[in-house]
Amino acid sequence: MRVPFGDKVRGWKGGIPSVDWLKLGERLLLALLALQIVRLIWVVLTPVGSFGPWEGRQAQILTPSARQALFASFDPFFRTGAQQQGGGVVTSLALTVYGIRLNEGSGLGSAIISTPDGVQNSFAVGDEILPGVVLKAVAFDHVTIDRGGAEEQVFLDQSTPALEAAAPAPTSGEGWQSAAPPPTAPSPGIDSPTADSLKRDIGFAPRMQNGRITGLAVMSKGPAFANAGFKPGDIITQVDGQPIGNLQAIQSRIAPGARLALTVERGAAVASVNIIVQGQ
Repeated sequence: MRVPFGDKVRGWKGGIPSVDWLKLGERLLLALLALQIVRLIWVVLTPVGSFGPWEGRQAQILTPSARQALFASFDPFFRTGAQQQGGGVVTSLALTVYGIRLNEGSGLGSAIISTPDGVQNSFAVGDEILPGVVLKAVAFDHVTIDRGGAEEQVFLDQSTPALEAAAPAPTSGEGWQSAAPPPTAPSPGIDSPTADSLKRDIGFAPRMQNGRITGLAVMSKGPAFANAGFKPGDIITQVDGQPIGNLQAIQSRIAPGARLALTVERGAAVASVNIIVQGQ
């Protein structure tokens, strides 16, 4: 039986069977929905992430014996390390350390060292103290130098005895009622040096950091150095509350009748030195 040509066209479009796109889209959506339901069931049944269990780690508390052993070996002041470092070779060079400034953050620092000629200067870690002698490290009571590749140590000068503590003031009865002792008037020529004696007996050496002066190291040249209240290794950082900018900042203020309030770095501490310049 022969089929009319028009019926062939209605059943076949160009020889390719027709596709029901609507049913195909429904089947794809149903397959995607089924996949999401399977994934949801998997997540509910196995609550484990891709990086391991979601529960946080439990704290582990040491036993009393373990804690005792841990803290017995802990040295918060690094005294064990200091003793090990102190067993090095003491240098034979005529160097004297008057002050140490240690930077706990960077592990570096600086030191005030007197060279064989008696001149005190501030040296940072890495600076050359003498030809072939470099400051390698600083500690709380000594410095380590590199002398031609060999490490040697110079300890802080502690030959000056500590001052005795003043007796406390009476708390009742006549006299001073405060805890501080009564102020003493300066003795002319001793506690109140003259302007000429200060300029003659005290030397100043600038301390440079990053290309600018951050302090003046004082050097003893006569009795007015101690009479004014200075100690070896002192570095003046402020005059009357103003930072040191140059050498003239203090020399211009040394005049008869002047009162100077100085802030000095004394080792790892900060001290105040007040000077009343005696009139001529």
